[in-house]
Amino acid sequence: MRVQVWAASAVALFLAVWLGTMAVMTVNSHLASRDRLSLLAREAKVTSAETRVSAYKDDITGVSAELRRRQDAIEKMVGSLPQDVMAGETVSDSSSEAAKTIDKVSAVFPEAAALARLEARQLAFVEGLTRLADRRAKEAELAMRKVGLDPAYLLSSVDDKSAMGGPFIAFTSSTDSALDQRFQRLAVSLARLSALQRGLTSMPQVMPADLAGISSGFGYRSDPFNGSAAFHAGLDFKGPIGAPIHAAAKGKVSFVGQRQGYGNCVEVDHGNGMVTRYAHMSAFRTTLGKDVLAGEVIGAIGNTGRSTGPHLHFEVRINDSAVNPRPFLEGSNRVQKQAVSAIGTRN
Repeated sequence: MRVQVWAASAVALFLAVWLGTMAVMTVNSHLASRDRLSLLAREAKVTSAETRVSAYKDDITGVSAELRRRQDAIEKMVGSLPQDVMAGETVSDSSSEAAKTIDKVSAVFPEAAALARLEARQLAFVEGLTRLADRRAKEAELAMRKVGLDPAYLLSSVDDKSAMGGPFIAFTSSTDSALDQRFQRLAVSLARLSALQRGLTSMPQVMPADLAGISSGFGYRSDPFNGSAAFHAGLDFKGPIGAPIHAAAKGKVSFVGQRQGYGNCVEVDHGNGMVTRYAHMSAFRTTLGKDVLAGEVIGAIGNTGRSTGPHLHFEVRINDSAVNPRPFLEGSNRVQKQAVSAIGTRN
């Protein structure tokens, strides 16, 4: 009996030692495999970095050619940019200084001459793009002034920082302050153009009803009810009850309901202080807070409120002051063309 116990204990001890040895071997094998994979990963990173360094050292001409092809692609996508300098423009012109830089680099470090030429192209590209943005912005301002809008009020939104945030990410990481200034100047021009673009797209461009049906204009007139001199704050479009009324520009519906004298009324907020008002409706075809597109049906012509017959009373209001809607609507095609030009749409 004692011999059997010793035998069983010996077998158990052997199994324990064997299992322990196998566990250690397994763990060591796993650790060795993990370390080998980690080493391979590190070697891959080093190889990648060394490959790029080698490429720059051994074939700077090839690297320059690749960068030049990229620049070619960028310029092709954007198209031709103005290189001439017009009177009154404040965009820098680095062409003469860039030529001197190319000559100096070519003399001191011939291998980098191609990079110097590429840098000169990029600076010319940035300055040309800035000129283009400034000129498009000027066209947009002219389009606004023709319909009585003040671009300065609209551009005040460029400096409005009341609802902005996020981590700071530099526009350019270059340590060359001159280069930074050129890129910052471009950013300012693009921000200005963007603000004007938003203003142009929010200007009334679509007839809210049939233009041929205008029965009363903007300004002073004889009141249709009592004959007294009165001020008419909009345009009246005569039409049958139920005829569609269209939003004159994209915006957000800011009022749906009744106003004294206007009857059933819808107002659309287009931003930057501009609101259009549509009155005497027989039916609403929109809801409060809805985003509407230019031309979208928002109601139907009616005879509600202070009205002598079915028609649409249409107003354009800027900072709650009524302005003549006619220049907007009669020049809608011209305004749209100038808006497209200012936005920079290209075929």
